[in-house]
Amino acid sequence: MLVTGATGFVGGAVVERLAADGRRVPVAGSRRSVSVPEGAELAVTPSLGAEADWSGALQGVEAVVHTAARVHVMDESAADPLAEYRRANVDGTLALAQQAAHAGVRRFVFVSSIKVNGEQTSPGSSFSAADAPAPVDPYGVSKAEAEAALFALGRQTGMEIVVVRPPLVYGPGAGGNFARMVRWVGKGVPLPLGAVNNRRSLVGLNNLVDLLVTCLDHPAAVNQVFLAGDGEDFSTAGLVRRVAAAMGRNPRLLPVPPAILRIVARSLGRGDMAQRLLDSLQVDISHTRETLGWAPPVSVDEGLRRAVAPTR
Repeated sequence: MLVTGATGFVGGAVVERLAADGRRVPVAGSRRSVSVPEGAELAVTPSLGAEADWSGALQGVEAVVHTAARVHVMDESAADPLAEYRRANVDGTLALAQQAAHAGVRRFVFVSSIKVNGEQTSPGSSFSAADAPAPVDPYGVSKAEAEAALFALGRQTGMEIVVVRPPLVYGPGAGGNFARMVRWVGKGVPLPLGAVNNRRSLVGLNNLVDLLVTCLDHPAAVNQVFLAGDGEDFSTAGLVRRVAAAMGRNPRLLPVPPAILRIVARSLGRGDMAQRLLDSLQVDISHTRETLGWAPPVSVDEGLRRAVAPTR
């Protein structure tokens, strides 16, 4: 099993799980200094792009879990962000997949993003695997284009394609807004989120990894799109309370009206952050459950305890 993005948050966890299961795991990374678990073998590759040569890493490989990507950038500085995302996430992914098909790889599991579905859901509705893609930002567009290219390649070559779209992933070492929330809660910073009554879906790292490993072998996963999630949704305020409970802290939530928060965020040029904190984004994982007979093995509370343990 080749795992790309072994230096990353998700890829590293997939490698650890497969190695613990006793599988031979060649992993792809761009640095020779990367430490990998016992049972894993590092194959050094160039940066993700159309020019990357994966031939050495693909020798004897039966399946690929592709987690490497140009990830969503909070403060984008590229002159043409979409071109940069396409270079890595479309051209780089397709180059790897073409070489994998040529090498006789049986199955290609692609870690995509819920951003392929869109940025938010209306009250009472959820994204489903059957929805037509509706990406908004360059990252989501690049992931949608990569999915389409992979399924086309699968039809041409017979290689089995599996796509998994996770929402926000939390766990030990998570970054971004989740890491900021953990820091703020740990420091007792008052957060103006007490009146936020949205609904958000997340997925714990262990649950996402378990789903990806399931997709490596399950016969029903072939040529399918699966949404990932913990199966439990909560408001941003609810998430703060659950994080605080996992840390043994009292949450300090101030009931500031969301409309005021949006105005302030936009005036500071942080409308995108307000959207993630205030809007809803729910995913329906019933297709994943029913098709694979899969259920998230780790509860939200246990996943949060594992995520915040290093901060205690």
